[in-house]
Amino acid sequence: MQIDCPLNDFRVPPNSTVKLSKWPTEIAGLSKNKQHYLELLAEYRAEIKELQAKLYAHDHYALLMIFQGMDTAGKGGAIKHVMSGVNPQGCQVFNFGPPSHEELDHDFLWRTNKRLPERGRIGIFDRSYYEEVLVVRVHPEILKKQRVPSAHLEVPNLWQQRFHDIVNMESYLHRNGTQIVKFFLHLSMEEQCQRLLARIDDPQKNWKFTLNDLTSRRHWDDYQQAFAECLSETSTEHSPWYVVPADNKRNARLIVSQILLETLKSLPIDYPRASEDHLQELQKAKQELKQ
Repeated sequence: MQIDCPLNDFRVPPNSTVKLSKWPTEIAGLSKNKQHYLELLAEYRAEIKELQAKLYAHDHYALLMIFQGMDTAGKGGAIKHVMSGVNPQGCQVFNFGPPSHEELDHDFLWRTNKRLPERGRIGIFDRSYYEEVLVVRVHPEILKKQRVPSAHLEVPNLWQQRFHDIVNMESYLHRNGTQIVKFFLHLSMEEQCQRLLARIDDPQKNWKFTLNDLTSRRHWDDYQQAFAECLSETSTEHSPWYVVPADNKRNARLIVSQILLETLKSLPIDYPRASEDHLQELQKAKQELKQ
């Protein structure tokens, strides 16, 4: 069973100009009710689990899922609900906050490149190297902490250079067997307000709220512009961006599930077939075990 929603509606075409105001943050419900939603999600999980097992056994390809979005967009929730059925041995999740002193002593891709998935694994980045053309762009004072030589920093096309570096790196990964799929969880300012208020009013969610959430919110328009240009410049045929309407969490999780499922299905993976010599070894082992 699949949701009745064309996935290409959410995919950013290569070399396109994205205006986020034209992309919806909410669409009609993709499930009839909560029970129907849970049934759909369970079916997706079962299929994803089977394909993840094939990916692991095949051991030639890797999958990298990248989640970006404003605070409260639901990145962590999508990861939790969509990936809960996957074998932990074949899945790695990393969250990237402010860089450490060691990380600042390296190039801007270093800390995420260390966490790229191995062959056979699914890697998940909750935020990623894209922070370097989003947060760092909106808050240029962060650049000073990176200690990049001024000759390479004080240039008019700095962000275009970084987009170029990212696209080249993703192309390199694709040629080496890592399939990348990127999700921008597109949240409205109104829905974010309600989610932030919920964090303040619910004692069990207080820990999720920090004043940094308000700092980012004050720069909402700047972030929307930074996201729009990032999506325009870095969505490619092999490493596409999907703009997922995120005001409705159930819809967002179902869309992410189906995109992930279709991405895994596109990979030529299967359980390895035993050679004739190995089959003979298996039969000998079987006979010995039966003695």
